[in-house]
Amino acid sequence: MDEARAREVLAAAGLAPGAELLALGENAVFGSGGLVVKVGRDASLLERAERELAVAGWLAEADVPAVRAAEPTPRLANGHPVTLWHRLPDAARPAGPRDLALLLRTVHALPPPPFDLPRRDLLDGVERWLRLAGDAIDPADAAYLRERRDGFATAAAGLTPRLQVGPIHGDALPRNVHIGPRGPVLVDLETFSSDLREHDLVVMALSLDRYGLPAEAYRAFTEEYGWDVRAWDGCAVLRGARETASCAWVAQHAPANPKALEEFRRRVASLRDNDPVVRWYPF
Repeated sequence: MDEARAREVLAAAGLAPGAELLALGENAVFGSGGLVVKVGRDASLLERAERELAVAGWLAEADVPAVRAAEPTPRLANGHPVTLWHRLPDAARPAGPRDLALLLRTVHALPPPPFDLPRRDLLDGVERWLRLAGDAIDPADAAYLRERRDGFATAAAGLTPRLQVGPIHGDALPRNVHIGPRGPVLVDLETFSSDLREHDLVVMALSLDRYGLPAEAYRAFTEEYGWDVRAWDGCAVLRGARETASCAWVAQHAPANPKALEEFRRRVASLRDNDPVVRWYPF
């Protein structure tokens, strides 16, 4: 879905088609006065949009600092789900790992919501992303990632968690935290799941090794949360699953972007070499 199509959907939903475009990715995100409007790329995302709004309502009832929905149900316009959110004030400062850990402790202490949350299947998109990559990537690399996917899916199913299973954010990175006038606020609720709490912690451990997170920032994260997931014997399995998914996600961009192909090859080579600290770059 391109910007022009997204603006057509805005108009069909009864919203201002001249709203400011904030982001264009899995959703088109617009700012309009005191609202943020998210337009899903197609009708298949309606269920996810409904769940995200349900999560927002549940977090509000639990008094968890998180983005608040402006309407409790999605609008459906021209086959696209449209959700409305209260716009947050400008950030007081960038969010850091300690801010994220504070919110994760709060979320991880919650009981299950009164509705079903899905499992956090990191590997669910691998096949689709590799298929989108097509001939742009080496077939041997695609086969290697499929083999890794199958192996880590089996291994993850047999893990014994250290923490209690329950609600997780699912994409626990500082970029999904907004620092408002009253402190950190959780945003981007689409990946909320019910699964191993360790999923939310492995993300930062991987950021330390692969994405250049400073050691002192990681220490601040573990100190605030109260535990370092690297002490758990299942950490390598969840990390391996996330790395596999991250490689495949980049692969889908390779047909149109030479930098994506270069990054994909870097990542796959580091996995083949079993080198856990080769630097990866966000894409």
